[in-house]
Formats: sequence, C-alpha cells, structure tokens
Amino acid sequence: MTRLLRSFWLAAGLLAASVHAPLQAAGVGQATLYERLARAAPTLDREALRHALAAMQCAVNNGAEPAERLAVIDYSLPSSEQRLWIFDLRRQRLLLQDLVAHGKESGEHHATRFSNVEGSHQSSLGLFRTEESYIGQHGYSLRMDGLEPGINDRARERAIVIHAADYVDPAWVEKHGRLGRSLGCPAVRPEVARMVVDSLKGGQFMFSWYPDREWLQSSAYLNCQPQRVVGVLARRKGSQS
Repeated sequence: MTRLLRSFWLAAGLLAASVHAPLQAAGVGQATLYERLARAAPTLDREALRHALAAMQCAVNNGAEPAERLAVIDYSLPSSEQRLWIFDLRRQRLLLQDLVAHGKESGEHHATRFSNVEGSHQSSLGLFRTEESYIGQHGYSLRMDGLEPGINDRARERAIVIHAADYVDPAWVEKHGRLGRSLGCPAVRPEVARMVVDSLKGGQFMFSWYPDREWLQSSAYLNCQPQRVVGVLARRKGSQS
C-alpha cells in the first residue's frame, strides 16, 4: 500500500517549490488536485488550501510517507463557523466539514494567538502527522505529532490531541456567541468524533492555518526548505524506532 500511494503522489506530479505554484495532477485533464478539492470545499479559503497542499507535498518530497487523507483547520474563521475540512486525497473528495474548537488562551470567538509552549493552553499552527488512537479522559481520541520545529513540535508532550467535547455544539454558540474552548486541542463534536478519529488515525496529515506573517515567512514546509524538513523527519523517525 505504501509503494502504491507513493506512486500515486509521484504520478500526480505535485510541485511544492512555491506555495503559489499550481499543483498539477496527471490523468485528470486540466483539473489539478487543488482545483478538485477547492470545488469540493467551496467555503475553504483558497490560500489556506494552497498552503496545506504545498506543506504536505514538501513533506512527502523529502521523505514522509504519503497519506490517504488530509485535514485542514482554518483558524482565521470564528469558532461558530465550520472550519474543519477532511479530504480523501485518493478519491479527491470531501469527507467532512464541521466545527472545531481552539485553545482558550488563543482567543474568545476568534483565535489570534498560537503557541508551542506547554501550559500555554493555546492552539498551534502548521503541519501535523496524526498517529495512534486511544481511549482517554475525553473518550476515543487521536494523538498527533507536530512536524514544525518551534511551531508545533511539542504537540505530543503538550497532549494536543483530537477529542470529543460537549462544548463543540451549535447550541453552545446560540447561548454564548461562540464555541467552548479547549486547552489547545482541536476538539470536535461528539457526534462526529469517532468518524474524525477513524478517518485520520494512522499517519494522515493535518494542517492548521492562520495568516500569521512570522510563521508564513519562517515555516520550513511552506517555504519548502529540504535540509530543514529532512532533518525534522529523520529525527521523528529516529524517535519512533
């Protein structure tokens, strides 16, 4: 399966040398992967989608295993809006669009502050790799590793996981004007939590977006800096062996 998926990505001919370069997908006429996903998710900000695909492909081009699914969170949207998208990359279609919470110290209705610091109770930006599911204090949950040094690479030690939360509910928005907030985790509605975890577990990609100028200029993935990316991925593989 791994070899097949890697062949799929290579055949797709995705180019991530620039976040503004078109991501060509062979065998689908004039349509690109970007264009197909954009059509499937018309409310997803185009810049967020372009950056998500470029960051993911930069990782794959520099040694990461290809994934079957991609989740994108657009933290520039208020918490009352559906700002989580999950895509099936092989079929190039949308699996889910839904609500997602941000950390309580990232902001009230809007998330504007992000951190990699333990105890900050803020959300983190950037590219993540989802890992193992488990049963924890919030029930069926999903651990993930941040791939960006200084940006999100302390996600595991911070216990930043995907989990269900009762405060992720439209009724909460009606009462409070916003969703409830987490301790930094991208919490989701209990009704969709199992589907989200099962769709993303086992080495998929998740990308959290916000137009933060410093991050946009420094990210090894958004600017596709192979030496930095290879080093990060090598250290991650070493820690898992």
